[in-house]
Amino acid sequence: MVDYIGVSDVARLIQSVGAGTFIERLAAEIELDYRRWSEFEKSARLASHSDVGVIELMPTSDGRLYSFKYVNGHPKNTAAGLLTVTAFGVLADVATGYPLLLSELTVTTALRTAAMSALAAKWMARKDSRVMALIGNGAQSEFQAIAFHRMLGIRELRLFDVDPLASAKLERNLRAMPELSDLSITRASSTSEACRGADILTTVTADKRNAVILTPPMVRPGMHLNAVGGDCPGKTELHADVLRMPGARVVVEYEPQSRIEGEIQQMEAQFPVTEFADVCSGKTPARTSPEQITIFDSVGFALEDYSALHFLHKLTKEQRHAARQIDLVPVLEDPKDLFGGTLGGGTARARLRKTA
Repeated sequence: MVDYIGVSDVARLIQSVGAGTFIERLAAEIELDYRRWSEFEKSARLASHSDVGVIELMPTSDGRLYSFKYVNGHPKNTAAGLLTVTAFGVLADVATGYPLLLSELTVTTALRTAAMSALAAKWMARKDSRVMALIGNGAQSEFQAIAFHRMLGIRELRLFDVDPLASAKLERNLRAMPELSDLSITRASSTSEACRGADILTTVTADKRNAVILTPPMVRPGMHLNAVGGDCPGKTELHADVLRMPGARVVVEYEPQSRIEGEIQQMEAQFPVTEFADVCSGKTPARTSPEQITIFDSVGFALEDYSALHFLHKLTKEQRHAARQIDLVPVLEDPKDLFGGTLGGGTARARLRKTA
């Protein structure tokens, strides 16, 4: 039998510990895993692109546990009442190859993306950062707001989206959360207005195109840019000159993947970047001065999904009723008799029914 966590199970888990606490604990797990970067298998995700979106597989292993995530990105889905991004994933035991956990990752990916954003900002942003502009107020935006409020002490949020209803939705959801009662929320009429006075700029838009959300005049010395929305070839949010601003430090998760999918897909092959593992290990400083511009070019990496699945699996052991079980793998009395134990009847099949 294999542990299974569905959307309703994740919702109960989050409600039991609180979204902010969950994100903070998940960020700690991600950081621990990045600090043992050399132990993980690393590869760019396997992507199948179409005119309307992308379907991707994201695998990794540390030699003891293996994980993969299936995820899609279809920006036009919302017009049909469907989510832009859906995902599920598996955590497995390398020693046997048996799956340990099958889990939804649609909600969990939003949580881990926010956790990774806030974790990177803890290393890269100025410690006195209190104001964040949030450009793109769709499905990911609440999670980003919760994470930055909890982990960085953001106290003022400036919102902008080309769809005013999205901003209204975000503000309504945030104001309904008692733990965010000290968060000031302002809706701006443009990206430039939202960026004015911000310490951190988060872009998390969905359109699959080379958009220009941020331009150099919107960026001032000392800002930290959290570029989340650009995550596949032909999909970016920052004007290339933002990346070229004097002294700017660009940090990525896994450079070979980010060269294909991140903001740096716009840049020449020699354009210098730093991997986050080198930052959190202390090998490379995240920021060299209060005036430096820092940019986290985030596309999401398989290690973060490994961390999320491993964290969920640990939570299922802490909370016995957090996961259900499904008969994803046959249970046989004779492991060499797959036919007899499943289709042929007899004692093996009876045991399979009893276990299920």
